Amino acid sequence: MVMELKVTPWMGEIPPTEEKLRHLLGEQNLKAYQWSNEPHDILTSHTHGYHKVLYVVSGSIKFDFPTLSQNLTAKTGDRLDLPSGIRHNAVVGPSGVTCLEGHIL
Repeated sequence: MVMELKVTPWMGEIPPTEEKLRHLLGEQNLKAYQWSNEPHDILTSHTHGYHKVLYVVSGSIKFDFPTLSQNLTAKTGDRLDLPSGIRHNAVVGPSGVTCLEGHIL
């Protein structure tokens, strides 16, 4: 299965709960890992050896993909699909961010 880099916006009228987002990861047989960062934190450039599925529980985060000349912003409820090996960095939004992620090895 080919994985595609993308952000899927949350389409519901009200933001999802953490429980709902955990359920969505569970439906894909993914174990949810939670992490948070403070407002305006910078995550330096790196890659992962796995495909990451990330949901924003609260706040926002802007990802930059320098080798692709692309950037994407994810906010509450949004899903980021990040294929293995794509170099990226990120800047957390003004309200901080809390995310749930699962890994496809």
